[in-house]
Amino acid sequence: MADEQVTNQVETTKNPEKNNGEYIFAHGRRKEASARAKLYKGKGQILVNKNPLQTYFLPAVFQAKINKPFILTKSQDAYYAVVTVLGSGKNSQVEAVVHAISRALSQVSPEFRTILKKAGLLNRDPRVKERRKYGLAQKARKGKQSPKR
Repeated sequence: MADEQVTNQVETTKNPEKNNGEYIFAHGRRKEASARAKLYKGKGQILVNKNPLQTYFLPAVFQAKINKPFILTKSQDAYYAVVTVLGSGKNSQVEAVVHAISRALSQVSPEFRTILKKAGLLNRDPRVKERRKYGLAQKARKGKQSPKR
């Protein structure tokens, strides 16, 4: 177990299609969504689950959120990402992808880290759905109705 690599470290893998296989790897999470991002050098298209960004996340608001880390660090033409995201809804998936890309960019340069930290993109949002408690009606906090007479 001591030989295992810690996540969020630079990994180098041979993959001939992708820029000699050198990339920076990072995880991002939000609610039940989990994103794994590989950040490559060079100009390319952002892929999410093997689909272009524009087809996987249709609303332009989602696309703008995902591009925000690249815009803040002024690295749109310097880097591109290939992301795999699982679980939850589209909004949580977008936030998980942004978190993963931001964490990968923060490994590139200490300047990027300060910029992204100020923007709040490196903080993981810990809010998750509250679990349902037994003895209550249907929902997490809803109590059973008591009879009046």
